Amino acid sequence: MGFYPIDLDAWPRAQHFSYYTNVIRTNYAVTVRLDVTRLRGWVRGNGLRFYPAMLYAVMRAVNSRQEFRMAYRDGVLGFYEECHPSYTIFHPDDHTFSDIWSEYSPDFRTFYASVLRDMEEWRDVKGVKTKPGRPDNYCPVSCVPWLDFTAVAHDTTGPQPMYFPVITFGRYTEKGGAWELPLCLHINHAAADGYHTAMLLADIQGLVRRCELWPA
Repeated sequence: MGFYPIDLDAWPRAQHFSYYTNVIRTNYAVTVRLDVTRLRGWVRGNGLRFYPAMLYAVMRAVNSRQEFRMAYRDGVLGFYEECHPSYTIFHPDDHTFSDIWSEYSPDFRTFYASVLRDMEEWRDVKGVKTKPGRPDNYCPVSCVPWLDFTAVAHDTTGPQPMYFPVITFGRYTEKGGAWELPLCLHINHAAADGYHTAMLLADIQGLVRRCELWPA
C-alpha cells in the first residue's frame, strides 16, 4: 500500500498542523443530516443492504481526499494511497458489538461483496476487535441504527494521535416525503479544517444522491 511523505517545507498547512499538534490539541465534531432517499430506494429496489452501501459511500469519499488519509509511519508524516473501513457489527443475542474491517475497493460490487463476506464470517465471533490483521491505514465507522441523533461527542484518547476521521451514522427517518440520516464526523484539527470537512460531507451527500452511477 502506497504511503507518501509530506514535504513540510512546501505544505500549506504545516503551521496549522504544528499549532493543533503542539500548542492546542483540538478535535471537533460536525453532525449533519444526509438525504438518503435515493440510496434507500436504490438498495431496496436492487435487493441490497443499506449498511454496506453506506459504508461504500463514506469510504469512497474519504479516499478521495488526502487530508483524511493522513498518518505517521515510521516517524514520518504522510498520507496513504487509500484507507480501509473498520466498522461495527451488532450481536443481537447479547446486545454487544464487535469491530471488524474489510478491504476497500473503488468498485462498488467488489467492495459490497467483501463486506458481506466479512459480516457473515465474523457475525458470531464475540469481542471488541475480532477480525485479525487490520492494517494501519483504517478509518473507523460506526452505525447506531436505533438512534436518530442530533449530535455525537467523542472523548477519545490513545497513545498516538489519530488523523483519520471517526464517522458515526444513525437511524434514517422519513420527513416530508424524504428520508434523512444523521451523520457525524469527528475530526482532528491538525489534519483538516472546516473547509476540508465541508467538502468531505458534500462528497458523501453527492455519492448517496448519485448511487445509480456507482461503478459496478
